[in-house]
Amino acid sequence: PWGMAFVSGDEVLITERPGRLLSLDLDTGSRHPVTGVPAVDARGQGGLLDIELHPEFTDNRLVYLTWAGACDGGNATHLGRGRLTEDRRLTGFETLFVATPCVASTKHFGARISFDGEGRVLFTTGDRGERGRAQDLRDHNGSVIRLNDDGSIPAANPYVGRDDAEPAIYSFGHRNP
Repeated sequence: PWGMAFVSGDEVLITERPGRLLSLDLDTGSRHPVTGVPAVDARGQGGLLDIELHPEFTDNRLVYLTWAGACDGGNATHLGRGRLTEDRRLTGFETLFVATPCVASTKHFGARISFDGEGRVLFTTGDRGERGRAQDLRDHNGSVIRLNDDGSIPAANPYVGRDDAEPAIYSFGHRNP
């Protein structure tokens, strides 16, 4: 297990690094696979990582995931979302963000997810084993990324409008949060 999200008082969703998402019934202990999960790169510290429910989950059923996934030149931390159905499927799953540049490494993906009080999603990226990356505002690695819940970049992010910085970065200089 890597991350957990409580759907209700008796059900929790659990990510497992090799790429499985499980629904656990806390009353009976029964586990059921959830389908519709993206393909992951489960080498080293990579795989299916964190999970968080949208703040309005009871109305929209949106589940957010982070994972290490393949991309041009290697792999990266990805953020995506899908809608959880009653029969334990993630439907309409879409990738919202890929931390670039992609790196040929299996270290430090970060990947914790949280929502702020204004409906924006924040997630972390690790420095990918190269500490200097975290100091470069043109590199998403080693940062906290802040997005609107649909994956767009909030106009109020601190580096929006700067030519020398990635606008999705909210905070930088982190090793592997």
